[in-house]
Amino acid sequence: MSPAGERPSRESVLDAFAVESEPGQSTLERYLRLYPEYAGELVDLSRELSREVYNDDAPLSSADQALIDAAWSQYAAAMPTPTPDPFAALTVDNWRAVAQRLDVPRQVVTALRERRILLVSIPRRFLGTLAEAVSSSVAQLELSWIPAHAAAARSYKADGKPIVGEQVTFEQVLIDAGVPAEKRARLLAETD
Repeated sequence: MSPAGERPSRESVLDAFAVESEPGQSTLERYLRLYPEYAGELVDLSRELSREVYNDDAPLSSADQALIDAAWSQYAAAMPTPTPDPFAALTVDNWRAVAQRLDVPRQVVTALRERRILLVSIPRRFLGTLAEAVSSSVAQLELSWIPAHAAAARSYKADGKPIVGEQVTFEQVLIDAGVPAEKRARLLAETD
């Protein structure tokens, strides 16, 4: 099961017990003597292996089916509905129009689409304009600004697993995009 001198792992002991040709009481006792540290797991596995399988091929009664349907309906109603991604349906041309409407370079719009910008750093006025430009509401944008949406926003063929980069401030994205200081001040202003 393991190299000489080492105690076998729990998984190794349980696997060996599971494939024993005689999984009865004497085998269980032998394993319990050899591996007392796994006593609980060995007893549980022994019980699981020795229990009878119940196969009932009879169809469910209408009362049973009604109970199952009611429980499933209750479960389905309790499940949260996923927040739709307001950016999902936008095409390249739509994104160009959004960049023009917001009066920002396309790399700023790309950073918004990929949620690389800290939501709290985006002025409410700008967020409202963005919501209008993508035919959404500010609330929908805020709800969709989570890492799960960012991962699904774009697909690439890559050698390695994609990683989510750190988010940066809206102002930093504007600086990196080469937006002049006067225009940055206007975009960062909370009011007109």
